[in-house]
Amino acid sequence: MTDGVEAPPRRQREKIEYAKDSMERKPYEFYMEKYQKSDPVSISTRLGISYNLAKQEFMLMFMGNIYYISYPDFAVRHENLETETIAYYPLEEDVYAKILVLRYLLNASVFYHNGDFRSYKELPSGDLYARQFQGRCIFRLNRQYGNRLGKFKEIMDCLGASPVHLGDVGYELELFEELYLRFLFWEGDEEFSSSSQILFSSNFPAAFGAYDLAEIGEICINTFHAIEKRL
Repeated sequence: MTDGVEAPPRRQREKIEYAKDSMERKPYEFYMEKYQKSDPVSISTRLGISYNLAKQEFMLMFMGNIYYISYPDFAVRHENLETETIAYYPLEEDVYAKILVLRYLLNASVFYHNGDFRSYKELPSGDLYARQFQGRCIFRLNRQYGNRLGKFKEIMDCLGASPVHLGDVGYELELFEELYLRFLFWEGDEEFSSSSQILFSSNFPAAFGAYDLAEIGEICINTFHAIEKRL
């Protein structure tokens, strides 16, 4: 885990029998309590994001959308745009996205992106969890879109992602300001099956640890699936 990034409470399926929704509810309540005790002006200064003192709300870019997040109750609303095409806003609908943003506000530091990208395995502690990341994110991404690259392009267009000339199909998505992801695909043929890769801008470790990066991959794929259902 990256120094300075606090680890979330561990998800214990076998040892503790929680209520059905506790996998989501317990971490959310944990970080909400910390958020409500935090200093919003310090958060704004540390991350370089806008905080409106009069309205008591942050303005935050997340996955191609602008959100307004109130303090201290963390009520979320998106910015209405005339160019909206797909009415799906993960920060309003996905509790795991909410937890990720809470952790970003509470723990992250921000450095400018220098154009360099790394695979999960190349990032701090990534080599320890690379196999899990492959199963949770890389293999899942490839199963869902490796043979449906046209559909993936439609989803990326909805998110405002930029094409990159890597692999057979590649897109770059800005998750938060200055934090970028690349989703790359190689089409299969008679000899080789299709494959995919997820790359992180090299400044990610200042904001998130290895645990969060796997969560980010899953949140993105869940968002892709939700947008696809609306296409």
